[in-house]
Amino acid sequence: MAQNLNNLALLYKHQGRYSEAEPLYQESLALRKRLLGDEHPDVATSFNNLASLYVQQGRYSEAESFYLKSLRLRRQLFGDEHPSIATSLNNLASLYVQQGRYSEAEFLFQEALTLRKCLLGDEHPDVGRCLDNFAMLYNAQDNPEKAKPLYINALEILEKSMGKEHPWTVRCRENLKSTSKKNEL
Repeated sequence: MAQNLNNLALLYKHQGRYSEAEPLYQESLALRKRLLGDEHPDVATSFNNLASLYVQQGRYSEAESFYLKSLRLRRQLFGDEHPSIATSLNNLASLYVQQGRYSEAEFLFQEALTLRKCLLGDEHPDVGRCLDNFAMLYNAQDNPEKAKPLYINALEILEKSMGKEHPWTVRCRENLKSTSKKNEL
């Protein structure tokens, strides 16, 4: 039931139906806590999902709070070396980019990238996504010299692992083109 609520909330979020998604995410979280306890990986996922919704709504302080809760719980459950930790770090870093908190974002992206490479290998699609997100930090700072090599590396990984038409690959290619056009101006 909690997973069904979560999935419906995710659908509503992707449709921009935020006011309908939020109570479903909250109900899913409450149900998971009641059935699984406060210290369960699915509770951390619910925190992350609520944070993601709040980011899309521009509710950054609430998003940060839930991303931090997710990160703390995941570290408590899995230790410091687990793919879920890298996901939490990456999500929090992406939020910080949107807020202009670049030095904090850079530190978290570097930690997430190092962890993903160590745990998943240099050619894993999650490494490609992390590189793409990391490059977006430098792009936001108008630093194409640092962004472009990261986008190129990310694109190579994503094309090889996900294919040329996968949405992640397409997004990365568009990000690279955007950076290249900025550099030409």
